[in-house]
Formats: sequence, structure tokens, C-alpha cells
Amino acid sequence: MASKIFRGDMPELMVNILNNLNDKLYSLYSCALVSRHWCKISIPILWRDPFSSLNQCPLFITRYLSSLGEDEKFVLRECGINKEFSKTLFNYASFLKVLVIGYLIYKVKNWIDLEFVNSKPYYDISNSVINLLLKLFIESGATIDKLAITLPNSFKLKPEIFCSLEQNMQFFSRLRQLYLAEITSTNIESAIKLLRTVANHTTKIRILKLYQFISDYEAQIYHALIYVIKSQEQIRLFSIVGEEYLTEFHGIISALESQKNSLQEIIIFNFDYNIEFEVLNNCKNLETLRIKYCNKGLPKLSKLLDYKIGTLEIVGCPIDAKPIALMLEKSGILLQRLILESNDKIQEESLLLGALKSCPNITYLSIQGIGFSPQLVKLIGNLQKLQFLSLWCDDVDDIPEEVLKIRVMQFSEILPSTLQYFNLGDTWLEPYTDVLFNHCNAPLKKMLIYRLNNEKISKALVEFCIRNKTLNYVGVYNDLDLDDKTRKEVEAHVELVRYENIVVNC
Repeated sequence: MASKIFRGDMPELMVNILNNLNDKLYSLYSCALVSRHWCKISIPILWRDPFSSLNQCPLFITRYLSSLGEDEKFVLRECGINKEFSKTLFNYASFLKVLVIGYLIYKVKNWIDLEFVNSKPYYDISNSVINLLLKLFIESGATIDKLAITLPNSFKLKPEIFCSLEQNMQFFSRLRQLYLAEITSTNIESAIKLLRTVANHTTKIRILKLYQFISDYEAQIYHALIYVIKSQEQIRLFSIVGEEYLTEFHGIISALESQKNSLQEIIIFNFDYNIEFEVLNNCKNLETLRIKYCNKGLPKLSKLLDYKIGTLEIVGCPIDAKPIALMLEKSGILLQRLILESNDKIQEESLLLGALKSCPNITYLSIQGIGFSPQLVKLIGNLQKLQFLSLWCDDVDDIPEEVLKIRVMQFSEILPSTLQYFNLGDTWLEPYTDVLFNHCNAPLKKMLIYRLNNEKISKALVEFCIRNKTLNYVGVYNDLDLDDKTRKEVEAHVELVRYENIVVNC
């Protein structure tokens, strides 16, 4: 089998293997040195998305510039760039799959800084190079999968870019993901042209995300976005993130009516309720709803949605149990992932916990701002398919010490036998972390805690590892108080990692 792969007798298998290394640059570079066959497969993967790695040195841009024609190189010389670019073995521009214009602008400016080009005003040089690269990508035969339109004031798209797009329709023909962000007043016209070109050249967009959206753009931008939405065959994920609480959507949400049979996930961030949201009730195949920082619109939205979903995320909103309980009861056994995270205490939490009884198939549960009550302990014990748990309670100071200790023991003992991940990354249970370890029998693979700041907790953790034999990683949020001796003792049994490295979000 191995010899066939090296000889290239199984190219499809080899491509699949190396595709799984698409975010491991050094491994791909090593693969490219194995043989000619491996090199031909590795290089296109390496050059799919060269601009998104912001820490990567921008000198790779010179490889693109070596493919420019004489007219384009003359433009560079006019900008004061007189370098000679050696010929390359590959047409690197044709491998491009991800184009984030903001990252392209950033890399070009870094490249200019490194090359010390000072003959012309910096603004003119960077704009000329960026436009030359965009034209090169479009005319190279590349077909991109992801486009992020970011057009800051410091950048201007030249008219020839749109002419080139019209002559090379393949560039957007396979576009699957479209992002729109940072559209300034000076670039509204270019953004509109770009959106309309996308709509005319592809019907394959599956993911549409709008960032930093404001309600007072010029009307044409809304018309262009509506045109994009209605021109697509199957948008599956739609996301809109406002710069402030959005109240007007100018028909963009209503346009999702054309995608009612394909929409599976909706994310709405920084908004208030608008009558346009009534269209969501027609999206019967919706599986995931994420609502973040909603300003008083949650009750109306929850009453509107009359169908079942598998993932519900509500973050940064005042959480009133009544409307959420209604959504939970409707979803019932289909609900598998639930995130409720509020900065304030959840109101009428007993009603919420009662509604959760109708959702026994939850595998991912994250709750913040709830009381550590016997009702909560019992509920979590009854979730016999639970694999991921994040829990931040806020009333432990009001519970007598002996009562709290007994409750922690009961909680630890009833944790489901399916639980693999437990995020306890806050201080609410810190004084009783050792109690939790001493009484927990769940087969945890990853555990997140706030800190290992005393011998009692570290000893309990070591004993848990010896008894449990499944724990692979412990993420520590604050490791400033962790001395070398304690670290060495713990790491003899489990790997300590940075908290953010093992956080799991659904």
C-alpha cells in the first residue's frame, strides 16, 4: 500500500491524505520534498490560502509577481519597484481558493515595508500592487471557494478589476462562502459592483455572513445583498452581526424567504426584534439558531418559532425562562446542543429546568448565570447522553458551607457516564474542586479549571487521574500561581495546557 502511494498509483487517496494537513504548513512543506508526485499535490494545498496566516512572512508575494506580464511589471517600476523576479515552477496564483481582501491588503503593506520602497507615496504603491495581484488571481484560471469583502478607506478597487471579472467568470463560479465586512462610505460603489458580480457568476453560495453591519448604509447596498440572497440555490447558513443593536434590516431578512427550504443555521448578533423575522417561521428545515446580544427581542422571537431545532445558543441576552422554556418544549427530544450564557442571573430558572426535562438527548450543555440548586444537580444527572458540560453558577455564596459540600459530592457522583469534557473555568466552585475530583467517576478526557493554586486540589487531581485513567488534558485558566513542583507532580499523570487550547464550542 505504502509503495503504491509513493509511486502515485493511488492519487485520489494521496490527495485526501494531504488535504487533511491543509492547516499544518510545515508538514505540507516536508511532504513537498518527498517526491515530484507529492510536490505536485502539496504545493496547490499550500497556496490555497496564503494570506490568512498573519504571522507568515510576506516575502512569498514575490512569487506571484514573477508571473506578471511586461505591462504589469512596468506599473511596478513606475511605483519604484525595480526588482527582478525569477521564474517559478508553478502558476501559484491559479491555486488560490480563499480570498480575504483585508488580509491581502495587510500582507502587501507588510511586503512593501520589508522591501523599503520609498519612491512614490505609500498609498499609491500598495493600491497598485493589490490591484495587480487581484487581476492576476482572476486571470490565472483560479476558482475561489471563499470570498471576504473588506474595503477600508485606504484601498480603492480599480475599474479594470471588474472588467477582468466579466471576462473570467470562472473565478466566482464555485464560490461557497461569502463574507461582507468593513464597507466604508468611499467604497460603497465598489462593494455594490462586487456583490452584483458575485450574484451574476454563481448560484452555489452555502454560507453568507455579514459583519459590522449598520442600518444606515446607502439603499443600493441592501438591494445588492437581497439580489445575492435571491440568486442562490441553497444558502444553508446566514449570519448578521451589527455594530450596534440593529432595528432595521431593509428587506434582507425577508429575502431569506427564497431560502426557506435550505436554511439550516441562522446567527443574529446585536439586534432588536423586527417584523421581518416572521419569515423565519417558514424555514422548517432550520436546525441551529444562535442569538447573541438581543435587545429585548427574545420573547417575541421565541413565540414566533413554531418548530423544533437541534442547537439553540443564547448569549449576552437577559434570559427570561418563559420564552426559552417554550422553545425547549417545542424542540424536545431533537435538541442536542444548548448554550445559555447571560451576565445576569436567569429569571424563573425552575421553569427553565422543568422544560429541560423534555430534552433528554442533549449532548452539549453550557449554562452561565444559574443557581447551583438540587433541581439542577438532578437534571444534569438525568442527561444520560451528555458529553460536554460547561457550568458557571452564581449563588454559591448564599449556600451554607456544609450544604454546599454535600451538594458538590452529590453532583460529582451523578455526572453521566458519557461525560468526556467538563469546563469549570471560573472560581464559583474553586474551594470544592478537590471534593469534585474525589467523588467524580465520569470518564473525563478534558477538564478545564480556573487554577491549581493549592496542594489539596493538585493531590485530588492526581488521585483522580490514577483512578480514572481517561483524563488526557487539564486546561488551567490562571496558571500564575502554579509552582514548578506542583506542575511536575501533576504532569506526571496528565498534560497541563493553556485553557484556550482545549475549549470546545459547539
